[in-house]
Amino acid sequence: MSSGLALRSDPAPVKACTVSRNVHAFDLLIEDMEAELGEAWGDLTFDEARAFLMQDEAATLEFIAIAVNAGDEEDLGFLGEIITVAKTRSITVILVVDDVSPMALHELLRLGADEFVPYPLAEGALHDALDRARTGAAAPAVAAPAPVAAPAAATAFENTDWVEPGAPAPMRPKLKGEAAIFAVQGLAGGTGASTLAANLAWEFANIDRKESPSVCLMDMDLQAGTLSTYLDLPRRDIVVELLQDATTMDVDAFKQALLNYQSKMSVFNAPPEILPLDIIGQAEMDALLNLAAECFDVIVIDMPHTLVMWTETVMNRADVYFATMELDMRSAQNAMRFIKVMQSEDLPLDKVHFVLNRAPGMTDLTGKGRVKKLAESLGVKIATQLPDGGKQAMQAGDHGEPLSEIAKKNPLRREILKLAEGLHKAMLAEADAK
Repeated sequence: MSSGLALRSDPAPVKACTVSRNVHAFDLLIEDMEAELGEAWGDLTFDEARAFLMQDEAATLEFIAIAVNAGDEEDLGFLGEIITVAKTRSITVILVVDDVSPMALHELLRLGADEFVPYPLAEGALHDALDRARTGAAAPAVAAPAPVAAPAAATAFENTDWVEPGAPAPMRPKLKGEAAIFAVQGLAGGTGASTLAANLAWEFANIDRKESPSVCLMDMDLQAGTLSTYLDLPRRDIVVELLQDATTMDVDAFKQALLNYQSKMSVFNAPPEILPLDIIGQAEMDALLNLAAECFDVIVIDMPHTLVMWTETVMNRADVYFATMELDMRSAQNAMRFIKVMQSEDLPLDKVHFVLNRAPGMTDLTGKGRVKKLAESLGVKIATQLPDGGKQAMQAGDHGEPLSEIAKKNPLRREILKLAEGLHKAMLAEADAK
């Protein structure tokens, strides 16, 4: 595949925002916002909302959905200020109330809120409230919400679906072209490279319910590989043998080293013991990529932080080479050194896609200014900015599951999904062009 895969990084205009102390306590509201607006909405805390509504960026907002519960009644004065600012900007205010007293609800409506809906939300309740607010119709009487049954406890993660030696992993190339290769390297420790690699591969494997591409996730961080932990997969000694004899191995031998994750993607794990990074060279790495490309549509490689001889091999073969960093001095200095090496060795810097992890939120103007200054000082474009996944991202890794399986609505997961969707569309367009 050529290296010209397009990445869509321009965010959609924000048409609405949720305002709450913690939006994840209102999961049904998140689902309704996505059903109503797709990706064209954002989330603000109470502290962020007033400042943001006074900025020019708020001019595109049609409405805000303020989600409150009984614990927020002590902040009615502050909530009233948010409502007042919104109304001065001609922004519709919808209240989503969970166990709020009638007196508190009456006060918020008196302060200028246009509509209210009780939580848990009935199907279509948010849409109906917006229609009423747009047309000026009176709200119908609202009955007390029926009690909602507690969700069934999640079963403990068990992953016994891995390939025994000699049994082939499921491989079904569909794009009928050369495999797309995406590599991920962290420019500093803890910048989310392995998290991005694991979740990007999983999103590819589930991107189309009818015909997702076949995916191979390769952990080439031979000393600190963490994908076995992130996916709760065993490490196997056969990987060491394959690494050493990659140039003489055939596809059947390569299959034996793979693990099958939930029957949706195959994983080439790091070896069980720490190995020197030079145990393989450029020829072995090239052979491994040839074997993987013969069997899969998409190959995602988790690279070591260290530059090694075979880094050049991966970089030349990759369609996109993701370099993850954070908004701190160590990442900036390492990125500068990385760029200098790329330029001095005449490596394809145009393939490198810089990814800023734990990027500042849309209301953090100071942080946005720092991002712009960082990109200008490095002379590169930071096209992808990933939000902080918070405790849910850590919990997903500890539980051995992709982020989408634990927290489907997590903002980090949604951005990785958008990244995968953009890459997948480019792959399909290129395959059709052939």
